[in-house]
Amino acid sequence: MTSESNRKDPAWQYAHLVEENNLNKFECNFCGKVSNRDVYRGKQHLAGGYRNVTACPKCPSHVREEIREFTSKKKTQKEEMNMLPDFDDMDMEDEDEDEDEDEDDDVVEINVNQHRKLTSSSQGSTKSKSKSKMPKRKGPMDVYFTPNPESVVKNRRDQAKGKQTKIDANDPYKKDMRALAVQRFARWMYDAGIPFNAVNYESFGPMIEAIGQYGPGMKPPTYHEVRVTQLKKEVKFIEDLMKNHTEDCAKYGCSTMADGWTDKRERTLINFLVNCPRGTMFVESVDASSYSNDGQKLFELLDKFVEKVGKENVVQVITDSAAANVLAGRFLEAKYEHLYWTPCAAHCLDLMLEDIFKIPRLKKTFKRGIAVHGYIYNQPTLLNMIRRYTNLKNLIKPAKTRFATAFLTLSRMHQQKTI
Repeated sequence: MTSESNRKDPAWQYAHLVEENNLNKFECNFCGKVSNRDVYRGKQHLAGGYRNVTACPKCPSHVREEIREFTSKKKTQKEEMNMLPDFDDMDMEDEDEDEDEDEDDDVVEINVNQHRKLTSSSQGSTKSKSKSKMPKRKGPMDVYFTPNPESVVKNRRDQAKGKQTKIDANDPYKKDMRALAVQRFARWMYDAGIPFNAVNYESFGPMIEAIGQYGPGMKPPTYHEVRVTQLKKEVKFIEDLMKNHTEDCAKYGCSTMADGWTDKRERTLINFLVNCPRGTMFVESVDASSYSNDGQKLFELLDKFVEKVGKENVVQVITDSAAANVLAGRFLEAKYEHLYWTPCAAHCLDLMLEDIFKIPRLKKTFKRGIAVHGYIYNQPTLLNMIRRYTNLKNLIKPAKTRFATAFLTLSRMHQQKTI
């Protein structure tokens, strides 16, 4: 055993042995705390920042930096020697990691020689087994050189167009591992009630690829991360994504659109969107239940939105043809000479279809169709019989507008009349 004066570890300058022959008890020179393991635990006490070790409250800052620098240097040297790190070098993540480490250079050298001797004696089968069992270690460089998940998924789709994905024949165990992973993922979807078409989203493939690149041992995201942390990051990402749209709006001009609709709670909501050559961008949604029929209030709301987008960028404002919206559009044209109010084409078509049913003969046909439809769908026996004779076809054919649905339903009834 070497004497204390010959030891190169700086921790020996700021801690001492409680008992001369006991290397597992060190007392801090600053606060007097006794560490019950070894000199490395004493260094953690001086450096601070370890979860399971109390930091020294009286340790000077220059001593703390010296200890941290020395620890980092030793860890780098070990990685260069291609040695497996001792448990004490892994930030003491578990209380059961009782691997003692003597920082004496002589002892380290002896351990290295013993390690090399043991490895060389069992280089055959033991080496191949360890390689197959231990996962590949990843370092900080993997963060920068790991391929982008979106690019990986896109290249895979381009290469496998029209071809079935094949599993490497040299690794048959991957087939079982994938089957287990898919089973677990599908079970989670069933448990959470997630729609099946979620796997068709563009973001699904990159998510799976990113998890696979991390490898075994990934901790799942917490409720707080999904609800707060990542949500804020995603909002920032979308804002950065919208910068290109904002630049195009200023360069080419844009159209603002106000789309009113009613939710399940009978609230009148207005979605505001901006359209430019780059595409349509959703901006915000406003609850206009209290003033949806007030032209002056709607004008103030639209005017506020135009100011938010930039009045010099807005070329036209598009709304439906409701009386309040028409009045608000006229007010906007009076205030901004360069701006035009334009009625929504889809809403105009819907109004045209509504007016068609005001023709007496068509109105009578429409009422009869409603009566027949209601009678059939209120009689389960009759409904089942009709489905049996019409190859399970329904009389209702949903469409994006209410009156288009009415026309399509009448057309479907006419088609089934001859059956």
